[in-house]
Amino acid sequence: MNIENTQSQMRKGILEFCILSIIRRGEAYPSDIVEEMRAANLQILEGTLYPLLTRLKNADMLTYRWVESNSGPPRKYFSLTEKGETFYKELEQTWNELSNGVNALANKNDKTFNQP
Repeated sequence: MNIENTQSQMRKGILEFCILSIIRRGEAYPSDIVEEMRAANLQILEGTLYPLLTRLKNADMLTYRWVESNSGPPRKYFSLTEKGETFYKELEQTWNELSNGVNALANKNDKTFNQP
């Protein structure tokens, strides 16, 4: 069994939730999202982020606005829509249920498990 593949699948499963968590706090520029994810030790490539942002925008979860930049082309800042906020809350509930369940299983005392 390939541990890297399993780890990658686990990360992909929570990537959308993490990105929405960042954007939920306020407008976000993609490179700032990448930087914040990396600071949290959650590696993401811009080549992964941009298609995900586009998919979320096309699903009406995100909106964006262009902001002129003094150092290059205009920047696209993303924010949650009302639909995106509802979606985020559903993901948050699912995450809490999953993480609580996984923690309960992973932290369970072996002796308790083996008792008749």
